[in-house]
Amino acid sequence: MSTPESFRRTKIIATLGPASNSAEVLEALLQAGVNIVRLNFSHGDAAQHAALAEMARSIAARLGREVGVLVDLQGPKIRIEKFAAGRVSVRAGQPFELLCQADAAAGDEHRVGVSYLGLVTDVHPADTLLLDDGLIALRVESITGTSIHTTVLTDGVLSNRKGLNRLGGGLSLGALTMKDRDDIVAAAAIQAEFLAISFCRNAEDMHEARRLARAAGFDPALVAKIERAEAIDALGEIIDASDAVMVARGDLGVEIGDAELPGLQKKIIRESLERNRVVITATQMLQSMVDNPIPTRAEVLDVANAVIDGTDAVMLSAESASGAYPVKAVQSMTRICLGAERQFEFDTNFEKEPRNLQYADQAIAMATMFLAEHIKVRAIIALTETGGTARFLSRFRSAVPIFGLSRHQTARRRMAMMRDVFPVAFDSRGLAPRDAAREAVQQLFTAGLLGTGDKVIFTSGEYMELKGATNTLRLLEVGPHGAAQGVGDL
Repeated sequence: MSTPESFRRTKIIATLGPASNSAEVLEALLQAGVNIVRLNFSHGDAAQHAALAEMARSIAARLGREVGVLVDLQGPKIRIEKFAAGRVSVRAGQPFELLCQADAAAGDEHRVGVSYLGLVTDVHPADTLLLDDGLIALRVESITGTSIHTTVLTDGVLSNRKGLNRLGGGLSLGALTMKDRDDIVAAAAIQAEFLAISFCRNAEDMHEARRLARAAGFDPALVAKIERAEAIDALGEIIDASDAVMVARGDLGVEIGDAELPGLQKKIIRESLERNRVVITATQMLQSMVDNPIPTRAEVLDVANAVIDGTDAVMLSAESASGAYPVKAVQSMTRICLGAERQFEFDTNFEKEPRNLQYADQAIAMATMFLAEHIKVRAIIALTETGGTARFLSRFRSAVPIFGLSRHQTARRRMAMMRDVFPVAFDSRGLAPRDAAREAVQQLFTAGLLGTGDKVIFTSGEYMELKGATNTLRLLEVGPHGAAQGVGDL
């Protein structure tokens, strides 16, 4: 029997790309432990992304797995334009000009165009601009017309289309570009379970994305990518306006400085959990595995610390999209997560939990977890329409695994991103709550997920098939042949 204790609780997101776009590699990734596939809309076209989503879902169905699809919008990434020679070398102390012109000529060692023409009004003398994830720094000296005159601060090589950030943030461009608006329509055609909004600044950016998604005909779980300095100041409102939050450490680290990043990562994880949101930790988690078959010790500690801090999911980017060892990267991530989870301290302080709960399913979740910590139960079974009850349960970070049972495929795929939650297909239509409890226990017993003598807590609604109607919990014991005994409402 696959005991709940052997399950990996932290979920793994893998970005698909040239290294992982074949059926053979994609199946190996899912077998290695991938729960969510990420489609990076900064690359490729709608047809390619749709084919990858269909392939992932088809393979997952054959394997009996639930896999979610995350569409990651490109957002207003500012980049320098192309060089005539493809790349140039720059030296500290030399002047360098940024041209905010739509018709700027191909660049050279003295100047290059930029993709965001409004940059000329957003920067001021003495600002520091960072190129290529901070490898090249420029100090703004003056602005003349459509030209930004700078001095190079660090030696290095610049190549085509590298990213540009302003140290400390403060650029005024919005989160959703015209490309993003078109890509939301493409994501709707895929019916992606998750939609990530890049470079969001405030709650209104998230509200606008939700309006656009619904207008396109779907209602995905919105993921706010925290990667701008401005987003830190509006963190609470952004979390509240989102369904999930991603600690996008690449551009965030460039804008705020790498020394501030570890503390902010912990803050974002903590506040996301406190506000009942799913949280993802991303960017360069196993970066060395783009070229090497094993991670560095520092990378192992990085992933483990995110797990111990309580992140729901950890994400692979180039490691699985374009690296030489995509399957080994997922296998390493799985191994590290399992090791870190063994060090995780499950100690919920119910005295600090909120008292003024808004919904009945939140109250049931708290009561369930309180019982789970004081009664030796093997698992929690949450019968849910949307996955909301499972999400509330998972916020408490209990030692008890949660089986999220739903007849809705979208709900199960969304639960695939929630830590401690293991989605299971279960059709409760036509069943009274007590009968549903008995059949759920029997199904899990037959699948080898429960054994005779196990105690479980079952949560459901008094009225079945209603969204947000969870208001009942039952303490059950698994009898011979999977029969649920001692059924009683609590």
